[in-house]
Amino acid sequence: QVQLVESGGGLVQAGGSLRLSCAASGLAFSSTVVGWFRQAPGKDREFVAGISRMFTTTYYAGSVKGRFTIARDNAKNTVYLQMNSLKPEDTAVYYCAATQRIVTNTSSSDNYDYWGQGTQVTVSS
Repeated sequence: QVQLVESGGGLVQAGGSLRLSCAASGLAFSSTVVGWFRQAPGKDREFVAGISRMFTTTYYAGSVKGRFTIARDNAKNTVYLQMNSLKPEDTAVYYCAATQRIVTNTSSSDNYDYWGQGTQVTVSS
């Protein structure tokens, strides 16, 4: 059974940093595309960052580029999202998602088969 477990969320002041982790089990992690999405109250879920199966190519939403960094540690079956210079508008529930399919568009939630339960990130002004 595939499981994705997020951790690392919390309350932080604007300008601060958090590192989210997504620990995966039940799948061949090194051949998995992983993405981070977020959903704020009253808003649609949106893509934040993604990392490819091979060559660890990374993708970012424009709103987080330069502030967030996605990375993976295949030995630990874990993907990280380092979030720096946080803003109040980054407040949301953050979800990691994974797929073992070959996908070219990591920003589409339709391309992911497995989802974590989410972790809350709250940035105070």
